[in-house]
Amino acid sequence: MPESVQVTHDFEPVFDERSRILMLGTMPSPKSREVGFYYGHPRNRFWKVMADVCQASFPQTKEEKIAFALSHRIAVWDVLSGCEICGADDSSIKNPVPNDMSRILERADIQAVFATGTKAGALYRKYCQQETKLPVTILPSTSPANCRISYEQLYEAYRGILPYLRT
Repeated sequence: MPESVQVTHDFEPVFDERSRILMLGTMPSPKSREVGFYYGHPRNRFWKVMADVCQASFPQTKEEKIAFALSHRIAVWDVLSGCEICGADDSSIKNPVPNDMSRILERADIQAVFATGTKAGALYRKYCQQETKLPVTILPSTSPANCRISYEQLYEAYRGILPYLRT
């Protein structure tokens, strides 16, 4: 098992004043940190499912992913700004330090918060929800490690974002 390491989140959140939903992961995985952007593992299904739900082209590059998120009024960030973690194993997280959600909430009219996995949802509820006053909807993880959830199940779950994007 990999050794626990201290990780600091150094990606800027993706959002603008038109963003209506906030998609939160836990912390960038080693692969995401390596490629320098959210959901960076080639087998992570986040960008594909988001594109399919929004009936858009699948964004490939970091620039295309940012443009996609902004054009569909989607903010993307992570719950934590730092923690100790073993590899990409969210269950190994120790000493979590939450991000300051007001960075986004003070500039965008966020209507709903979605967590891309159980751990992200639990950490948001514990460290952020009291301050934000926004409940979180927990969606299944798009990680390649979450192979028990089919693509069709992910698609159906992630369709829950659509009513907020139409407002």
